[in-house]
Amino acid sequence: MPTDSDTFCDSELACAKINLALHVRRRLPDGYHDIETIFAFLDCGDVISVGTGQAITLLIDGPFSDGLSNSNNLILDAAHLLASHANVEAGARLHLEKCLPVASGIGGGSADAAATLRLLNRFWETGLSLEALAQLSEPLGADIPACVLNQTCRGEGIGQDLVPLENGALEGHYALLANPLVPVSTAIVFQDWDGVDRGALQDGDLMDAAIAGRNDLQKPAGNLAPIIADILSELGKTEPVMARMSGSGATCFGLYETEQLALAAREDIAAILPDIWTMVGGLK
Repeated sequence: MPTDSDTFCDSELACAKINLALHVRRRLPDGYHDIETIFAFLDCGDVISVGTGQAITLLIDGPFSDGLSNSNNLILDAAHLLASHANVEAGARLHLEKCLPVASGIGGGSADAAATLRLLNRFWETGLSLEALAQLSEPLGADIPACVLNQTCRGEGIGQDLVPLENGALEGHYALLANPLVPVSTAIVFQDWDGVDRGALQDGDLMDAAIAGRNDLQKPAGNLAPIIADILSELGKTEPVMARMSGSGATCFGLYETEQLALAAREDIAAILPDIWTMVGGLK
């Protein structure tokens, strides 16, 4: 934990990401997959802080910090990438408060790297736009550009061809995240996808497209973590606007019209599945 003598002059929220829909269309020769997805972001997640330092360093704590490396981490990769791109010679003392489960399909490390880029862009006064930061981040990971933009958007290609969207009917909704604390490998889940193209995301109203959509990774993730089906079943009983698995799992979400409904659903889920992790947040 940072001590009282530690001073951090700025911080950035690494917002939890959910995929309202995720359609896998085909496998690509390079091992990636052609997808269509709707990214949405919550107003809660991990927190990255920065202070002055002679070198770029990272300290990690928080409820999900165990096992994370402070020397081999996407946060440091993002920091060094920006420093190299902008010819920054200054250091940065970075701190991660890890509040989101690892390997859980809600952004996690991608959101941390993205928040680091936004934070250091201010701290080092490099003056890059969000769009430029998103483009710079592409080599770091498929989800990172969307996490840099940090707003509802449609993603195609490997998820990096982005079109920002107005929230429309999503405005004011809250999400309940529920994770069984079983890490699920993104690579294995994609590998186990059955290869069947079940069609494109529909155009038009964002909420209608999300509800009519699906997550093509839900079945292979459920084969690795059968409790996903139990979580989705219990979420369905709370009468959400929609319930689905996010990303490659194992986090599932229910979407609700008010915070009160989301919090009530959280109590219901916790009573039935007391060992799972939950978080409630508003859609940004």
